[in-house]
Amino acid sequence: MQGYQVTFFTQQNRRHRGKMLADWLVTLAKEMHLPGATLVSAIEGFGHTGRLHSYHFFELADQPMEVALVLSEEECQRLFERLQQEDLALFYVKTPAEYGTLGKQAGADTAG
Repeated sequence: MQGYQVTFFTQQNRRHRGKMLADWLVTLAKEMHLPGATLVSAIEGFGHTGRLHSYHFFELADQPMEVALVLSEEECQRLFERLQQEDLALFYVKTPAEYGTLGKQAGADTAG
């Protein structure tokens, strides 16, 4: 199948509607009946400002987070339309992707 891999980049301390933004994105994907979302916690990174974001043993608030989804064109369009309704700034990468499932395990969790 053809579609998109969409990855959102944020930090653990960013919140939206009372939840950690990354968790809110995963919950939104589930509520929209999207096929899956994967939340990844990173060790370190920096953004367009050059400011270093990193995981520290005593302070996790600035830890980089990624939420990745693999979506059909229609699913991607629905997600971005929904995100436009929210009052938030969110950096993303949207890449054309070929995707599918290999093997015989029907109903296996394929995206996250």
